[in-house]
Amino acid sequence: MDIAVAGAGYVGLVTAACLAEKGHKVACVDIDAGKVALLQSGKSPIYEPGLEELLKKNRERLLFTTDGAAAYRRADVIIIAVGTPEEPDGSVNLRYVREAAKQIAEAAEKDCVVAVKSTVPVGTGDQVERWIEENRKNPVHIEVVANPEFLSQGTAVKDMLYASRIVLGVESPQAEKVMKEVYDPFALPYVVTDRKSAEMVKYAANVFLALKISYINEIANVCEMVGANIEDVTAGMGMDPRIGSQFLRAGIGYGGSCFPKDTKALHWLAAGCDYELKTVQAAMEVNERQKVKLIEKARTYVNHFRGLEVAVLGLTFKPGTDDIREAPSLANIAVLLEEGANVRVWDPAGMENAKRVFQKEVVYCSTIAEAITNADICFIFTEWQEIRQFDIRQYAALMKTPLVLDGRNCYSLDSAREAGIIYESVGRERVCPAEVRRRLLENVDVRNG
Repeated sequence: MDIAVAGAGYVGLVTAACLAEKGHKVACVDIDAGKVALLQSGKSPIYEPGLEELLKKNRERLLFTTDGAAAYRRADVIIIAVGTPEEPDGSVNLRYVREAAKQIAEAAEKDCVVAVKSTVPVGTGDQVERWIEENRKNPVHIEVVANPEFLSQGTAVKDMLYASRIVLGVESPQAEKVMKEVYDPFALPYVVTDRKSAEMVKYAANVFLALKISYINEIANVCEMVGANIEDVTAGMGMDPRIGSQFLRAGIGYGGSCFPKDTKALHWLAAGCDYELKTVQAAMEVNERQKVKLIEKARTYVNHFRGLEVAVLGLTFKPGTDDIREAPSLANIAVLLEEGANVRVWDPAGMENAKRVFQKEVVYCSTIAEAITNADICFIFTEWQEIRQFDIRQYAALMKTPLVLDGRNCYSLDSAREAGIIYESVGRERVCPAEVRRRLLENVDVRNG
């Protein structure tokens, strides 16, 4: 089929590449000429494992352009995958969706289906249908479908090619038939429903996962208070098929472009119906508190951060991506800088994006060892494999005082004891060897508690 994709961000680009992989001819449209030029050269503008290889492999079936009208003119299916930024009140800005719908309506010269893949409030499909009808220039029939995505950054290509399901929100048998022609090559199960239900599936699924993360983080906090081990607790919970083991890793909260935005959007949507989603409100509040949990732990050791050498390992909100949006590291670094710490950071993928936030305020290091050398404190905010595989004994060997605050439980407690470091994680007991504590107390700026 001839398919056009509006938007070459995470969702649009992965969608275009995977559709081309399955044999479709795909034109991917973006208003950013620099991004399009980069894509035309065979390079991906985003860090996503497997994506660049897919783009190169399918170059004959992939076209990247800034000319939306040309791409939409003869397409059988047009997928809207543009950004839907968050407003200050938690609502969703649909400006880019509206602009795409208007351009499609003005350009289309044949009957086609418009599939909205961007994450949008329930009822947006109806709005897109109105926008298209208001701006349609030619006597063509354009159907609007809700086709939410369930891609996770770091595994997006796999999530698209081997998805658990394809959700189609359609209002006619013909629209369903066309969309199944798009996805039948993937050989995946379908959930076919109406547009509004499909739009709600996306929010309900994402927000449920956010709730699960916040819940287990609260349980982890209680585990610390009562002396239980969160990893043993989640192992016991996860074996129950009604619960499952996914999204039960305790830590310092979720981030990224989806969970924070989607929880706020669903809460806003319910509030507009005069209904309070108390569970969602609680999840958001828990997540905000959890982000600074390591700072609170650090304050039990130091009176202040002024003048301290602080190492930060991991900047992105999760491993496998260069995305730092809503990453817990950002809020923590801001606190450290405000209180006068000297901050050195390391991340294998996110440092270029971080430089847009912290230009000269922090020192960017090329290795973990460089970041932790002579540091008073080390914070771990992202569970990169490089961190998990780093020799934990090096913290004791290289740091001025081996105080490691791990927000992702990268190391076992036994290895921390053997390494001779003070090690604080989430939902587990503290490792604090007496001799290391004495070394720490030699610093006049530490607490006695």
